[in-house]
Amino acid sequence: MSLPPKPNAMPGLPQGMNPGGMNPGMNTAPNAQPSPFPGAQPRPGAPSGPMGGPLAASAPQRPQAPQEAERRTLVVGKGISLQGTVSDAERLVVEGTVESQMIQAHELNISGTGVFKGEVEVENAEVAGVFDGTITARGNLVIRATGRVLGVARCRRLQVEDGGQLSGRMEMLTDNNPPRMGVPAFPSAEPAEV
Repeated sequence: MSLPPKPNAMPGLPQGMNPGGMNPGMNTAPNAQPSPFPGAQPRPGAPSGPMGGPLAASAPQRPQAPQEAERRTLVVGKGISLQGTVSDAERLVVEGTVESQMIQAHELNISGTGVFKGEVEVENAEVAGVFDGTITARGNLVIRATGRVLGVARCRRLQVEDGGQLSGRMEMLTDNNPPRMGVPAFPSAEPAEV
């Protein structure tokens, strides 16, 4: 007398197959776990999930930070010259030449080939090229090894790499002295001459 076949634990699988997609007793991977997706076979080289099966396509992705995704960026490319006023740019990247009387932005980045002449007020600035004029950085001012700042520099925190140059007047900002364009940050103190 023969016993009737056992019903499958999961509908849709061929008789005798387990949920991991392998025949019983045929374990090809050490410590293999059954797949949470019946009948799904991982692609060669695909990352596996915590139970040994393929990662779910609906795995939550880490969203990009809103300020990075929505930041308005103006890039003045190498060999391009721009004169005038820039407005509504949160991030300004200078690889060419910019001449401006007043630019307000969140971040200024002057690459090694970039030249900026004029006046700018930003939160953070990084200079690897040449800045000639008045720069006010309410946060950090970083002068890279290839960078040169000529004129007036006001900032809360200053970092100058070995080889970087600062020529002119340097004024450190404090909470008591908010930056005001066109007015010295320290009316009662002698600015540092560099």
